[in-house]
Amino acid sequence: MNPASSPAAKPPRNTLYAQVLVAIVLGVMVGYVWPAFGIRLQPLGDGFIKLIKMLIAPIIFTTVVAGLAGMGDLKKVGRVGLKALVYFEVMTTFALIIGLVVANVFAPGAGVHATAASLDGTAIAGYAAAAESQNAVDYILHIIPNSFVGAFADGDILQVLLLALLFGLALGQLGAVGRPVLGLINDVSRVFFGLVRIVTKLAPLAAFGAMAFTVGKYGLGSLARLGALLGCVYLTCAVFIVVGLGLVSRLAGFSLWKILRYLREELLIVLGTSSSETGLPGLMAKLERVGCARPVVGIVVPAGYSFNLDGTCIYLTLAALFIAQATDTPLTLAGELGLLGVLLLTSKGAAGVTGSGFITLAATLAATKHVPVAGMALILGVDRFMSEARAITNFIGNAVATLVVAKWDGAFDATKAGEILSPR
Repeated sequence: MNPASSPAAKPPRNTLYAQVLVAIVLGVMVGYVWPAFGIRLQPLGDGFIKLIKMLIAPIIFTTVVAGLAGMGDLKKVGRVGLKALVYFEVMTTFALIIGLVVANVFAPGAGVHATAASLDGTAIAGYAAAAESQNAVDYILHIIPNSFVGAFADGDILQVLLLALLFGLALGQLGAVGRPVLGLINDVSRVFFGLVRIVTKLAPLAAFGAMAFTVGKYGLGSLARLGALLGCVYLTCAVFIVVGLGLVSRLAGFSLWKILRYLREELLIVLGTSSSETGLPGLMAKLERVGCARPVVGIVVPAGYSFNLDGTCIYLTLAALFIAQATDTPLTLAGELGLLGVLLLTSKGAAGVTGSGFITLAATLAATKHVPVAGMALILGVDRFMSEARAITNFIGNAVATLVVAKWDGAFDATKAGEILSPR
């Protein structure tokens, strides 16, 4: 008898998460010991992110189209979208409030006493310029692509989602005539998820290069100088995940720990690359596998990557109040509530890629016209270290959001979830 087919034989274990974890540790060591060499390893991480982003648009399009064409109910699509947006707004507001409370309790910027003369405005000029180009009307119009192909060329998640919604609904209305097209889209979807499995094998190399670059360029010394802010960001994100998302998961009938264990490979990839987008394809595939209906996954996950960025919200409030405290800018309760109101809007424009949170922070400070935008230079050196906390929290928040909305809408297979999350 072939040992592989024996009842006692065990399937080979997937050790990708262990490989990524080891790569992260080695990357930190290389960046610390040989910083110049670590900086030269940046293309390893950037190249992996580009490979994943290259696949995100077609994966979202094929997943959403196949799900909606099979469902063919416009009212149900609207119901799922509305439930998702309500959930997003509640959780992101909660994240902003937590950040506001922690910043006031611990005051990480107190005692810095930075002056306008000591701040290097040129270091953040590019972020400030990018922030000035953002406004509500342009953001809404930007969701509509200039052409069908242009949405895929730019890789804009919301543009691709809009096209997929329209295409899927139109295909569903064709009935039997559209079945050959639907079959083709399902086959294409499988091909792209196969590509993801191939590309994901490079994750350990990418995590090694990204961490070596981060530590080599910015150094661990910068962590000590701004340790209070860094500690507040990580502590707040941890509390939000364990308490906030843990409570939501429990109320919805899930175990957050089992969800995190199920998504451990994607979590480590996100941690290593500092980008939540690198985990998006795997997240969509695993959520569908664990029992969430494909249309729900296709709507909630892509939308969540623009409207449900809990980690970014926590970072924005802490960073904004840190800069106010560090520059001795007085903020009354009314001023802080006004800042919170601005953040409720600007945080929705942050994408899930590395560095976007810094641009959104510049837009927020520019909109308040009270906290100096130049103060962002104080946190530029550790922003990359905070991006890990942002990305991980954003990723977990969207995983929980999809599970909650799927169960809320009755589009969740509890039997399938039990077999995967709680195997015998």
